[in-house]
Amino acid sequence: MVDDIFPHWRLPAYFQSCLNCPKYCDSNKRKFKSVANSPSGIAMLLDWATKQSILSTELHVVMEATGIYHEQAAITLHDAGVTVSIINPAHIKNFARGLGVQTKTDGVDSLILARYAALLKPRRWMPPPPEARILQGLLARREAIQQDLQREKNRQEKSVVANESTLIQQSIADSIAFLIEQLKKIQTQIDDHINGNPLLKHDLALLQSIPAIGEKSSTQLLAVMHLHTFNSAEQLSAYLGLVPIERQSGASLMGVPNYPKQDLQHIRAILYMAAVVATRYNPHVKALYERLLARGKTKMSALGAAMRKLVHLCFGVLKTQQKYQPSYQNA
Repeated sequence: MVDDIFPHWRLPAYFQSCLNCPKYCDSNKRKFKSVANSPSGIAMLLDWATKQSILSTELHVVMEATGIYHEQAAITLHDAGVTVSIINPAHIKNFARGLGVQTKTDGVDSLILARYAALLKPRRWMPPPPEARILQGLLARREAIQQDLQREKNRQEKSVVANESTLIQQSIADSIAFLIEQLKKIQTQIDDHINGNPLLKHDLALLQSIPAIGEKSSTQLLAVMHLHTFNSAEQLSAYLGLVPIERQSGASLMGVPNYPKQDLQHIRAILYMAAVVATRYNPHVKALYERLLARGKTKMSALGAAMRKLVHLCFGVLKTQQKYQPSYQNA
């Protein structure tokens, strides 16, 4: 198994016996290999595994998701015929806690990943198609420019209130003009990329056939659903952090359900605004929202359900490859 603490990668030589022997935890024969997180480093890792009499097709590499830093290694290993699984770091942390492991070192982390793979057998990761990765990169760049633009606008407002010098105000104005131009440019690139790919263009049209799903929400969901494989609408909702976590045990613990905190707040913010619109103009979401309010649910709780409903509708149109049908009866 590979543990992906950047910038090194470690692979214990005992992983094959770990997968096949229930008593692997008792094994004291462990070897570790550290290589650079680069194509040459991954090639060195594969060569080292071959010297241990292990073929690439026999390898099951398990790594934690580390932003963008795991992607190069994951793709390189996959192209070499290795089975790759990418795990949420929080899941590994909770798994180690469940085993009673509190020590955190490189060797222990690698062992925990190996145990996780042997016991849970995580599914194989498949690299997303190039067009989806390009779209994701363009959307991330647009988000960064929008944030920079908002920060400059805030500075402009403060400079006016503070009666800053003309030079400072002009500098901020120039920066805002530049960012607006960059935002227009990146939006054109996003549109051209989608229009130049028939599958992306077709799926975008399907998503935008849903009332309340506009340009921002459709492109964000398009990227997510093309980057990852979801077997159900519930999986997509859970990935986006829209499934509330309940805390209840007997009569002593009656916690209010809350939503998991993940790194997709910007998508959830867009979906929130879409849900607000959907409660008025989308027949399915409107019916659900009004039904929940009639049951005594709070508006925020009902809006959370509306967000999930929108995501389910988005999953449905791409799954069936049919446009949204207002007359469709819910099961």
